[in-house]
Amino acid sequence: MGSSFSSSSPSESSAGGASPETGLGDLPESCVASVLVYLDPPQICRMAMMNRAFRGASSADFVWESKLPVNYGDVIERVSEENDGFVEGLCKRDIYSRLCTPNSFDAGTKKVWLDKSTGKTCMLVSSNGLAITGIDDRRYWSRIPTEESRFNSIAYLQQIWWFEVDGEIEFPFPAGSYSLYFRLQLGRAHKRFGRRVCNSEHVHGWDRKPVRFEVLTSDGQQATKQCYLKEHGRWIHYHAGDFVVANTCRSIKVKFSMTQIDCTHTKGGLCVDSVLIYPAECRERLQHF
Repeated sequence: MGSSFSSSSPSESSAGGASPETGLGDLPESCVASVLVYLDPPQICRMAMMNRAFRGASSADFVWESKLPVNYGDVIERVSEENDGFVEGLCKRDIYSRLCTPNSFDAGTKKVWLDKSTGKTCMLVSSNGLAITGIDDRRYWSRIPTEESRFNSIAYLQQIWWFEVDGEIEFPFPAGSYSLYFRLQLGRAHKRFGRRVCNSEHVHGWDRKPVRFEVLTSDGQQATKQCYLKEHGRWIHYHAGDFVVANTCRSIKVKFSMTQIDCTHTKGGLCVDSVLIYPAECRERLQHF
C-alpha cells in the first residue's frame, strides 16, 4: 500500500488528475453580499459563520443599510441628544446592532430600539413619562422600585375615585402599522423567602366598570377600546389600539390614555409600569417581551 502511494509523484497528480474542487468559500464577497441582502438579520448572522467569504460579505455596509429604517438617521438624532458620539465611527452593521439595544431618551423616561429580526421600531414609555392624575398625592399613588420593570420603577395605585393616565409622544416612526399597549398588573408583587408573592389586598373596583383606552394621532386616526381588568398577580399588555404611519419623512404625534372616571365607586391595587408601542406584525412575540 505504501509503494503504490509513493509511486505517484506530485507532478503526475497535478498533470493528469482533476482540478481542485471549488466551494462556497471561493465565491467573491460581492456576490455573496448581493445574496445576503435578501435575508433577514438573524439569517445573515448565521451565514457569517459558514466561512471567510460569507463572514466578510456579512459586514458589507450596503447589506445592513437595507435592514435599517429609511429614516434611521432621525432615530439616531433623537437618541444621540443624550448620548454623545452614539454611533461615531461605526459601520452600518454595528449601527444596526447599537440600535437593537434599548436606548434611553427624554431624560430616561423613554426607550427606543429596533426589533432584531425585522428592523422595525419599538418604543417604551415609563410611568414617569406619563401624566397620572393624583400621582403626587401619597394617599393615592406611590412610586415603587422593582426589578420587574425595564425602568426599575412602577406607579402603584392604592385607592382613588377618578382614575386617569395620559401620555403623548412625537417621534419619526418609519412607515408601517403599530400597536399600543399598557403594561399593567393587579396586585403588588414582592419577594418572600426568595419567591415571588403578589399582595392583592388593595385590588378592588375594576370589575364594576370597564377601563377605557384611547389612541389619537396628529393625522386624525382614532381608536378606542374598553375592557375589565380581572387577572391578578401577572403583568399583562392591554391592547389600547393601533395606528398607521404612512409618511416616513416627518414625525407623527401620538396621544394615548387609560381612564375609569365613574366616581360612584373607588378602585385600587393597580400597578402601572409602562406603555409599549410595537410593530403590529410582531405582536405574537409579546408573550416573550
